[in-house]
Amino acid sequence: MITKIIPEEKIQKAKKYVEKGDKFVIVTHVSPDGDALGSSLGLYHFLNAYGKDNVSVIVPNDFPQFYKWMPGAKEIVIYEKYPEFADKLMNEADVLFCLDFNEPKRVDKMAKSLLEAPGRRVLIDHHLHPADFCRVVMSHPEISSTSEMIFRFICRMGMFDLLTKDTAECIYTGMMTDTGAFTYNSNKPEIYAIIEELIKKGIDKDAIYRKVFQVYSESRLRLQGYVLYQKMKIYPEKQAALITLSNRELMRFSYRPGDTEGFVNMPLSIEGVSFSAFIREDKDYIKVSLRSVGEFPCNLFASAYFNGGGHKNASGGEFYGSLADAIAVFERGLAEFNPDEAKESAQS
Repeated sequence: MITKIIPEEKIQKAKKYVEKGDKFVIVTHVSPDGDALGSSLGLYHFLNAYGKDNVSVIVPNDFPQFYKWMPGAKEIVIYEKYPEFADKLMNEADVLFCLDFNEPKRVDKMAKSLLEAPGRRVLIDHHLHPADFCRVVMSHPEISSTSEMIFRFICRMGMFDLLTKDTAECIYTGMMTDTGAFTYNSNKPEIYAIIEELIKKGIDKDAIYRKVFQVYSESRLRLQGYVLYQKMKIYPEKQAALITLSNRELMRFSYRPGDTEGFVNMPLSIEGVSFSAFIREDKDYIKVSLRSVGEFPCNLFASAYFNGGGHKNASGGEFYGSLADAIAVFERGLAEFNPDEAKESAQS
């Protein structure tokens, strides 16, 4: 038995939108990861199974090659490539599902069109502090992933029978990737009850793991070796580690989107390291990824120093300035951050 976490009135309101809507758009955040894509494509396939033929998934920019096997991935509209077409789809949509992000700026250049679209907006997310920009807000940070939220949403509408194998594969991919292959934020029994139901739909979870985590290029493996040998710094007195990469270094190894996936987790395998950061240059800003084990609240660290957030053990943020400045901010944070004070501030 899976508990009913999402309030019933929100389920029913969104269900009416699904029943009455004709044109649907699903949007997710910039640099879409496995959960963003898994939840979006999972909902896409469900709506198709429900008989909705006019459904589009729009992402701000391209996504890693190792997610392009996912059912429906070829149908995704990439905003950077087709902005006018994507704007038209959003403007004409009866319902716009906003998945895996908590505020409009997370969809980057799509934000203006999303907010100006006349259709009804529904937010389904699991990040802290959702902004007020949707008619229906289903936001539950205690849930492991937005993909898990989509599973719960479908079931609560009484439409589990319409959950196809394609939907199940996408949902499982999102749940798997947003928990580090079920190594963090994944200690609740209901997660595995959901996985059991997804397996009953015919998914091969071992094959999905291989497609996502075991299809890297030679240049990616060489980049990983470079990172471990030359770019990882340990702060033993703080039980912390930092990995940094510049654009020049990324290009040296023929970087493609997704090549640095998982790098932030690697230092956590070192005995005595409980907090890890990965800071790299992106096109217009510095991307910050944070991971921790145990009780260290890296989401509060992200909020305090990098305009970010997320989960206690997996979060991220961004920095506008130079890579050197971002590193300086991180090291200042290590020196002054007090987890207990941060928790009290967040609760007050």
